[in-house]
Amino acid sequence: MALAMYRRYRPKTFDDLLGQDHIVDILKNAARLEKLAHAYLFYGPRGTGKTTTARLIAKIANCEKRATDKKFKEKGEPCNECRPCREIDENRALDVIEIDAASNRGIDEIRSLKESTRLSPTSYRFKVFIVDETHMLTKEAFNALLKTLEEPPQHVIFVLATTDYDKIPATISSRTQRFHFRKLPLDAIVGKLKTIVDAERLQVKDDALELIAAAAEGSFRDAESLLDQLTSLGENITLESVENIIGKVGSRRITAFADLLIARDLPGALAYLHDINGEGYNLVDFTKELIQYLRRALALQCDPSLARLFEKEITKDELKKLENHSKKIDLQAHISLLKSLIRAYSEMRYSPLALIPLEVAVIENLSQKQ
Repeated sequence: MALAMYRRYRPKTFDDLLGQDHIVDILKNAARLEKLAHAYLFYGPRGTGKTTTARLIAKIANCEKRATDKKFKEKGEPCNECRPCREIDENRALDVIEIDAASNRGIDEIRSLKESTRLSPTSYRFKVFIVDETHMLTKEAFNALLKTLEEPPQHVIFVLATTDYDKIPATISSRTQRFHFRKLPLDAIVGKLKTIVDAERLQVKDDALELIAAAAEGSFRDAESLLDQLTSLGENITLESVENIIGKVGSRRITAFADLLIARDLPGALAYLHDINGEGYNLVDFTKELIQYLRRALALQCDPSLARLFEKEITKDELKKLENHSKKIDLQAHISLLKSLIRAYSEMRYSPLALIPLEVAVIENLSQKQ
């Protein structure tokens, strides 16, 4: 069975980690100074590098070259050549224990973990426990973990990872070093996808890569998984093939529909919706993307300096079209349209007739006299 793309291209050094420079700098300095903490809490959206960073910490803590080569140690990186580094990369490390708290969430599992912390590492300097989806632990399990986190054995490092920080008790988080993982910017995801496409010798159009990156919503793992899925087409991957596979409409169609709305072309807008629906695209996702686009246009009209923030989320061509639209919109009419679309989106999610709330919102706003 072929190894999944997101596993083949998992970052092996801190420098390979995308979009988390604020975390990389701290952890590399800690590695240089031998100041790794006994417990970390990584939190943020899915697919942003939390588990990957936990494994990098496991490699840093146990890298044999770092222990013997002072000059190499100053890099703050693992060597990826010694036995511990290779074993951790290959998921063969007995002293790196990964636990899925979603399926091992009870007090008995945590008691077993506590017993395991008392045993010395089998062959490494440190035993590293990576607890994924930590927020899924029960209240009793969290209480059982408290004392171990407060006074862990010298040979143990804990890395807790979660997508829901608010569910982590303060008594747990206060005993860790906390790092917030951010969603990855669109251009960073597209750049890495292009590297993978070149390495795999794939034929993928740039606009198709941009839609893959946008569909991932800041998660690089999701983008890799989607690209992996599309490679099974066995042909050149185009924007149309990506749209057909994921049922998501590309930015080209969103901006075309926005043109019709801003021009208040009701017949054209209704005909366009009919075409989108007839081609089988997901209208709920289409409406969500449309709301995001029109929201950005409204914000840009009120504050043009926001363009520097939006350029991290969308491509340069999209930003240019967005700036052009922001200059054309009528503020009050646009706000009214946005409110109607938000209401329609809420109704569409639970309706078997998704097109109707969207059509009504468009007719309601474009039929009104200015």
